[in-house]
Order: sequence, then structure tokens, then C-alpha cells
Amino acid sequence: MAKEVVRSRRLRKKLYLGEFAIMGFDFTCKINIDSDEGYEAFIEAFADLVDSRNLFVSLDNIGEMFEGFVTSHDRYGSATDEDRAAIDAILTEQSIISDVVVNKLVDVFNEQ
Repeated sequence: MAKEVVRSRRLRKKLYLGEFAIMGFDFTCKINIDSDEGYEAFIEAFADLVDSRNLFVSLDNIGEMFEGFVTSHDRYGSATDEDRAAIDAILTEQSIISDVVVNKLVDVFNEQ
């Protein structure tokens, strides 16, 4: 039987464990860039949403695939299920976006 490891609050904070765990999620979708105006409008709306929710997004855009990983911009903050829903909503409402997949929250530093 494995003995549970007891760590001090300070060590949990340094290791991003327990109450200091940082949660984030990734998303993928296909983007159809037929017009520069449509693409620019989408990027602007996406950036406004990210800013308004105080999120940090690491983006990768390879060809028609658009993907990213989302976390909170706060040092010990986490993305939430509400953030996931907001990202999912903005992606699915865009006419130039298809095949949207927004994954569940995961522990950024200690993913199992």
C-alpha cells in the first residue's frame, strides 16, 4: 500500500500541486481563409475574447489547422470550464471555422 506524501504549503506552491495546480485546455479546428477580411475579423474577435477573460493562448497555425493551448494569464490562475465554453462558442459561431474540438481541462505541470 502506497503511503500518501505530505508536502508543506510552500513545496506544493513551488511544485504547482493541490490548490496551486494550474489548469488549461487545448483546442483544434480547421480554418478556411478565403478572404483576408474574414480572417482578420475572426482573429480580432478571438483576441478580444482572450483579453476580456484574462487568458493566455499559445497558438499554432499550420496550413488550414488552427490550434492552441489556453491558460490563465494570472501567475497561479487557471482556465475554467466557463473559459472552455467561451472559446468553443467563438470558434463554432465563426463561418470560416469548422471541425472544432475543445478538450477538457488538464493540469498544466502535472498531467497524468
